[in-house]
Amino acid sequence: MTEQNSKNGLNRRDFLKAGGMSALALTVGSTGVMGLGSQALADSKDNPTSGFGGYGPLVPDPNGILDLPKGFHYKIISKEGDLMTDGTEIPGAFDGMAAFEGPNNTTILVRNHELSSGPAFGKNPYDSNAKGGTTALKVGANREVIEEYVTSSGTIRNCAGGATPWGTWLTCEETRSEGHGYVFEVDPSQPESDMTKTPIKEMGRFSHEACAIDPSTGYVYLTEDASPSYFYRFIPNDTSQKSGSLQKGGTLYAAAIEAVTDPAASTFKTGQTFQIVWKEVDPHWCREDAEKQNCIQFSRLEGAFFQEGVFWFDDTSAGDKKLGRVYRYIPHTNTLELFYEGNNARNMEYPDNICCTPWGDLWFAEDGRGQDRLLGITPEGKVYPFAANRLSGAELAGPIFSSDGNTLFLNIQSPGKTFAIWGPFQRRNAARAREMSFAAPANLAPQVSEQVAKAAEVQGMSVLEAAAFERHGVKM
Repeated sequence: MTEQNSKNGLNRRDFLKAGGMSALALTVGSTGVMGLGSQALADSKDNPTSGFGGYGPLVPDPNGILDLPKGFHYKIISKEGDLMTDGTEIPGAFDGMAAFEGPNNTTILVRNHELSSGPAFGKNPYDSNAKGGTTALKVGANREVIEEYVTSSGTIRNCAGGATPWGTWLTCEETRSEGHGYVFEVDPSQPESDMTKTPIKEMGRFSHEACAIDPSTGYVYLTEDASPSYFYRFIPNDTSQKSGSLQKGGTLYAAAIEAVTDPAASTFKTGQTFQIVWKEVDPHWCREDAEKQNCIQFSRLEGAFFQEGVFWFDDTSAGDKKLGRVYRYIPHTNTLELFYEGNNARNMEYPDNICCTPWGDLWFAEDGRGQDRLLGITPEGKVYPFAANRLSGAELAGPIFSSDGNTLFLNIQSPGKTFAIWGPFQRRNAARAREMSFAAPANLAPQVSEQVAKAAEVQGMSVLEAAAFERHGVKM
């Protein structure tokens, strides 16, 4: 919480409202950390496939492609080299992806293709000599593809990106090649329109990875896949949150911390909370400006996702053991926190694309040296596997759930495959999603001073709730 808000006497009710926090999300379970309550925790212990803490061990896939927990099934719905609806080949290098609710109980997937030089595969490309772009899949209720088509083309290394609250996809170029290095907006209902080949230059020319939008403000948060890399925020001139509004420009900032002299994020420890200062940067020379202004230097940022008031992102090779880290930035309090650091390759090895599940856990796809997996982290800090890729050297990418939460869509990058996965997924749980936003950092029990404990008693809250306030800058 900013100093100004603290002086204005932001109370418990205001903070809960601002951050999307609920009393249910702060009930104390048997673990001694912020939990869903004793009954939910008991249910998760009695039923290892409940989803609260994982779905049990993975079962070897007889086809040798993708191991999943018992009771789950997959279908390959799209493959590189097969034909799209218009008879042209499906391009390869499948990567980041978004899922939107379509008409008549369908799902519309928009999928990135991390390709570089070569002839553009679309009819209305941004650059006819650039091979990257995006395609879309209209998937029926039976998880069969009804239609598959090009949505944008002529870009370079479309790695990740982010879905907008208004139903479009921001596809990001992971390059700084001349004339490239931008974000493009793709509307799957208007494929290969002029908007899809109009770069949003004010959002920065850098090696983009992922982005996500805070629906309460319309601000865009972006990660950079470079070394070192920076964490950016784009404030649009038009915050109406409509298709094409981002093309009206805005201002780009990079995150800094004035309280520290060393900008390297490698010095951060789990549970540390920092107040962010946003430094305006020139969108064409944003990296150079960020360095000059002593902005935070991360190792190499990757995936991003926004849920319940929190922007989640990961640093793939950071940490003492270089296995990766997960951060969360909370716009309402303007605070950055290291939530989880990999210290054992069994639990984390080079996290890449991430998403939040409908029931509130954080999932990340690995891009490591050996077998890549899709892993989950619970609000209680438990890490569990959900999928393991059996294909050697094939990266997992683009995990995303359908709007009804019944189907997980996932890519293998090369040779490109898109999977639809279903089974006994946990039902949507907004309270647990809010709990994930404010849970104590993994492997770190909350500690409060005697003063905070007394303040908690006066305010009529638990010490764990008070610890959450203290951690996010509210003076107790």
